[in-house]
Amino acid sequence: AEYLVSAERTPRKREWRPQIYRKCTDTTWLFLFFLFWTGLLFIMGYSMVAGATGRLLFGYDSFGNVCGKKNSPVEGAPLSGQDMTLKRHVFFMNSCNPEVKDVRLSSTILCVSSCPEEQLDTLEEVQLFADKNGSFLCVYSLNSINYTQNPNADSLCPRLPVPPSKSFPLFNRCVPQTPECYSLFASVLINDVDTLHQILSGIMSGRDTILGLCILALALSLAMMFTFWFITTLLVHIFIALIISGLLFVCGVLWWLYYDYTHDLSIELDTERENMKCLLGFALVSTVITAVLLSLIFVFRKRIKLTVELFQVINKNISNSPFLLFQPLWTFAILIFFWVLWVAVLLSLGTA
Repeated sequence: AEYLVSAERTPRKREWRPQIYRKCTDTTWLFLFFLFWTGLLFIMGYSMVAGATGRLLFGYDSFGNVCGKKNSPVEGAPLSGQDMTLKRHVFFMNSCNPEVKDVRLSSTILCVSSCPEEQLDTLEEVQLFADKNGSFLCVYSLNSINYTQNPNADSLCPRLPVPPSKSFPLFNRCVPQTPECYSLFASVLINDVDTLHQILSGIMSGRDTILGLCILALALSLAMMFTFWFITTLLVHIFIALIISGLLFVCGVLWWLYYDYTHDLSIELDTERENMKCLLGFALVSTVITAVLLSLIFVFRKRIKLTVELFQVINKNISNSPFLLFQPLWTFAILIFFWVLWVAVLLSLGTA
């Protein structure tokens, strides 16, 4: 009897066998995921067919011509249908005092071959710039010879003085470089566009930060994968410490930025006020998430030993399958591809 009891208490070693009969266990979610991708492909196709991404990327003038390409005539627009292959930059004739009507810039917009990088104070200098660089800053119907002779030149040419400007990367807009003109130009261009263009302008302005964070995430992922081979136990404690310090750091930075915004009396742009509201929301959400995660870490602190064992299993798996180390590279490439595709579809939808 004692022998039987001791035998029952001693667990037998389980023999691992692969499951013979396999089946899909998440058919409902797989179907919903299929519907999601179907809708995504439909939106993508519609945006590509109905959208005019070129108008948003390359820009267009006040007469229906897309800059940087050969255009077809538009009915009712006498100066449309021009060949703008060599005129790739968008020039705002009144960039220092832009006027807005019905949420659109009412000042004349032209396609030019280059932006004036130096200030032009007189029509003679505008004419000299046109003759020297082949970039005509007056309405197309006015020949550069008549810049100083035509009595209507004041209305057909940019308001003087013409501020120095540089082309904005990728979008090829001539953006004024003087602080006064730039602030007015930016306030009108940002405040009077819809949410889509605000998102795009935010992405473009923070593209260096986004790319840097992507590269940092890739480097940390690779470092984590390689570290599995060496210091499994210490890695768990380091990982938990990084999570706690990272959460506290993010919360502190968000609340500090919100405090800085609320005490900054120079807030004039609508986007700055929107940023302040977004910062408050992000700060509150991050605080709640930090509190919840810190509570979970405190409650499950005694299960760190189990986590160490799991990491040791991961170490064995990586030793048997070294190509798993390249998994962050694949994920990084797929995310970059999806992000580029998402921006392209967003641009197309904005012009549909």
